[in-house]
Amino acid sequence: MAERLLLALGALAGVLGVAFSAMATHLTGAGTLEVSASFLLFHAAALVGIAALILGGHVGRRAALLAGWVLVVGLALFSGDLALRALAGQPLFSNAAPTGGVLLMLGWIGVGVAAFVRR
Repeated sequence: MAERLLLALGALAGVLGVAFSAMATHLTGAGTLEVSASFLLFHAAALVGIAALILGGHVGRRAALLAGWVLVVGLALFSGDLALRALAGQPLFSNAAPTGGVLLMLGWIGVGVAAFVRR
């Protein structure tokens, strides 16, 4: 079930990435929205890939799920903050983007660790 939710969140990240990319082409000064869209799009593929690796039994389930959830939270904070700044002119909260960026890096480290955890 958790794998399917991770897969669905990857799909949501993809949808938002495409939507934000389209919106950014029509907004003046939407550089942060373009960055948000890019992060959403490539992390969407990563989340789908993590779910597939777990379901296929190729990585340690718990470690990969933890890494996936860290990526989801990091992506929400980082991309959410950048998108909100571009669309509403205000941040999500102070240091949301840097916090999200650190979580994204930790999530990627977790994905690497999951490759070596016993299934």
